[in-house]
Amino acid sequence: MKRLWQYCHAATMKGGAYSAIEDAAIVTDGARIEWIGPRASLPAHDACEIVDLEGAWVTPGFVDCHTHLVFGGDRSGEFEKRLQGVSYAQIAAEGGGIASTVRATREASEDALFASAKRRASGFLREGVTTVEVKSGYGLDLANERKMLRVARRLGAELPLTVRTTCLAAHALPPEYANRPDDYIDAVCAQMLPALAEEGLVDAVDAFCEHLAFSPEQVERVFRTARELGLPVKLHAEQLSSLHGSSLAARYEALSADHLEFMTEDDAVAMARSGTVAVLLPGAFYMLRETQLPPIDALRRHGVPIALASDLNPGTSPALSVRLMLNMGCTFFRMTPEETLAGVTIHAARALGLHETHGSLEAGKTADFVAWQIGRPAELAYWLGGDLPKRVVRHGIDVSG
Repeated sequence: MKRLWQYCHAATMKGGAYSAIEDAAIVTDGARIEWIGPRASLPAHDACEIVDLEGAWVTPGFVDCHTHLVFGGDRSGEFEKRLQGVSYAQIAAEGGGIASTVRATREASEDALFASAKRRASGFLREGVTTVEVKSGYGLDLANERKMLRVARRLGAELPLTVRTTCLAAHALPPEYANRPDDYIDAVCAQMLPALAEEGLVDAVDAFCEHLAFSPEQVERVFRTARELGLPVKLHAEQLSSLHGSSLAARYEALSADHLEFMTEDDAVAMARSGTVAVLLPGAFYMLRETQLPPIDALRRHGVPIALASDLNPGTSPALSVRLMLNMGCTFFRMTPEETLAGVTIHAARALGLHETHGSLEAGKTADFVAWQIGRPAELAYWLGGDLPKRVVRHGIDVSG
């Protein structure tokens, strides 16, 4: 069905800027934007339905390009312990940390994981997120990685959300492979990735390149396997130390390198050359009380697209609000409101390989957008929490509920 959406302003985010259209109109044909521009220039059309947006500011639907949305349990008890002075090392020695999430995820049924993930995903949708990436990485064996990815696929089938799945089997060392990281990487490359790819459960492959996870050499083995399977790669890199994982990601033309607090200028140059997106995760920066800022100026200087994401996970970023990430991007990383909005729209879409169809309001692209009752786009980064009045449109249909 064709629809005419009018009496609005549009922050199209074309080219990574507001590229605003005052007194705009949008014509959608089913799930696609047919035309967008000033209302005064609206061509003759045969729209079946006219929608008055009452002066709203329309933005592309938010894209959350880095989440660990599917997991069992939570780690609020550990959060409380850390605030009482118990060290992370002690918590880990007692079976806490990521090991506790792996244990809870393995023990949970697929239906139980889906129910909890659906609640979180539905909250994102209500906030204006229309596309989300979901990583595995808390199963750490074939059966449980498969279970997590099946849940992610089910979210995309049962909710009005576009869901991209990422296999993060190389996230941490499972207990049954203690002190045998190379053997585990063998299993990831020889068993898990080929099987999960064959089953159609994987859109991209990720790994954690860090001294407490996997070395650049081990990550490169994962990347080579992904390349053989025809899958794009992403990387958790430079969060706690500089291992030049982001440069490794760039050599494999990764969709993105994420975290990046300890990346160097040479890493930024490499990412710029490859077109790899820098995904910054202010929720983890906040929860871990980091002081090492990502090199924003170097990323800007070399023209690296900068995305923002929630990094929703039970340990280091239990973030249920993408809009809060906009404010954190401004306050912690000194990004502008315009940069942060680009970071959850066009640049985030590029970090998922979806920039040709998502992330900006342009004719021919997917009709995913949010009509916000605000006075100017900067308000999206300005307000701390709360539910701003809005209409969420996905594939040309109002799904605000």
